[in-house]
Amino acid sequence: MHVTLEKGPAFTLARVALDQGEAFKAESGAMVSMSGTVDIQTRMQGGFLGAVARKLLTSESFFQNTFTATRAPGEVTLAPALPGDIQLRQMAGESVILQSGSYLASDPRVEIETKWGGARTFFAREGLFLLRAWGEGPLLFSSYGAIVEVAVPPSGYVVDTGHLVAFEPSLQWEVTKVGGIKSLLFSGEGLVCSFSGSGRLWLQTRSFDSFLGEVIPHISRRSDGSGGLFG
Repeated sequence: MHVTLEKGPAFTLARVALDQGEAFKAESGAMVSMSGTVDIQTRMQGGFLGAVARKLLTSESFFQNTFTATRAPGEVTLAPALPGDIQLRQMAGESVILQSGSYLASDPRVEIETKWGGARTFFAREGLFLLRAWGEGPLLFSSYGAIVEVAVPPSGYVVDTGHLVAFEPSLQWEVTKVGGIKSLLFSGEGLVCSFSGSGRLWLQTRSFDSFLGEVIPHISRRSDGSGGLFG
């Protein structure tokens, strides 16, 4: 199995080359193309209850697809729904914590499970649940915008919750507000995730929530006849 990334960082495509008999799993709707030698099987990840939990508690798909090169070597190309980047990480038994919605695809040996975030995430955009990826083989996670990898310095690091993609579980973290109540309401920054300890995190250069905040008022004005995005 060999995974390469191309066309990044704005519209990254993942190309997965499979030897005969090899398989790769991905979120529903992630496939762009595949060889005629590849078969696809759709199933509920983690059984019915596990799939329901993933759908209700995170923004992940109810179903997952497994692509298998059954008759000869082949390839599958994958891309996320939003314009942005893809990060490839070769897992070797460790864990990575993913923002809900950032998981794209992985080796079947990589397990994906919901991870209770505790009350500290109650007001975060990600909600109460994050995803934990662990196991062996390539893992792909995606972003809105480009992905930036950060090694957290001894002084700590602060990320807007809308820009957080993933982080290593060796980091300690908590969701806090920026400054006082005035900063929370009027700075445009909202809530942030404060990291400390030793480890890496990945952030995205654009926030989908901020994008929606810019677009939705224009759509609303357009729908009530007051002009807007196109008028």
